[in-house]
Amino acid sequence: MVSLADDGLSRRRFLRADQAFALPDATRAALEKSPLIYLSPLRSDGSESQCHGEVWYVRDRADLLVVTAADGWKALAVGRGLDRARSWVGDFGVWKKSKGRFKTGPSFLAKARFDAAESVIDAALAAFGTKYPDEWDKWEPRFRKGLNDGSRVLIRYRPTGA
Repeated sequence: MVSLADDGLSRRRFLRADQAFALPDATRAALEKSPLIYLSPLRSDGSESQCHGEVWYVRDRADLLVVTAADGWKALAVGRGLDRARSWVGDFGVWKKSKGRFKTGPSFLAKARFDAAESVIDAALAAFGTKYPDEWDKWEPRFRKGLNDGSRVLIRYRPTGA
């Protein structure tokens, strides 16, 4: 698990950082089991974007950490100030082929921000390796190289509501 204390946060900010929206028990249980979440950045009017991509994630206390392409919609949205997202939990396969079934999974709203702290990235990559051991030999070099060269970014999603 990533340690926020290593991110240069003051004690006060550290304590506040742990006080994200308390997810319902069913959502927390689903997050413990599911290899995927489905994320949709929200438009400025609050509506979901057309992108509902399924992604790997790891937990950092209440937050979810995702590594994605820097030129992908999730990253572009955050870069444009569209820092709210809806997430659904579960494994329903590729979102375009799921016929919307992923929307039957537990969901929550989240606030997104980039996190480029080296200690967070290192801990997140180690957590990805633990969570996805069968695929990590293939993906770890891609994630690490992309995070180093800027073609990938780490986004932190903090739950804010249901």
